[in-house]
Amino acid sequence: MDRLDPHSTHGSPDPLRGGGQGEFAGGAPAGTFDPWRYRDTASVADADLVGYKVEATDGGIGKIDSASHEVNGSYLVVDTGPWIFGRKVMIPAGTVNHVDHDEREVHVDRSKDQIKAAPEYDETADTDPTYRDRLGGYYGETYSAIPPGTAR
Repeated sequence: MDRLDPHSTHGSPDPLRGGGQGEFAGGAPAGTFDPWRYRDTASVADADLVGYKVEATDGGIGKIDSASHEVNGSYLVVDTGPWIFGRKVMIPAGTVNHVDHDEREVHVDRSKDQIKAAPEYDETADTDPTYRDRLGGYYGETYSAIPPGTAR
């Protein structure tokens, strides 16, 4: 399966979406990162991802404990098991590169170190706008650090 170039457009404008307010089908315009929306090309399509393994760019990080398909608020909660001392991490949907349903794997375009350094997951704060802004900002910064033209 081809990997996506994170610096390319993952959708095209659809004037009928978002009431014609400039929302883009499949994600944000080129050069921006929308942490809370799955890419159209990720093959998620409201699939139940609970129990799928999660693969970072440099290896496995754990299994999905819960997943949200909330419009403009989708995310994965990954149980990292012994990898980070049993810690759970919340990963915004925009980091999902692709899903392999046959292998039951979700591939994200971040490294283990980037995920490990993310803000601590707080089960009581997953709907808190301040927490989501901080987490989305962190992953947005790691997204801009990916060199242009690097396929992930």
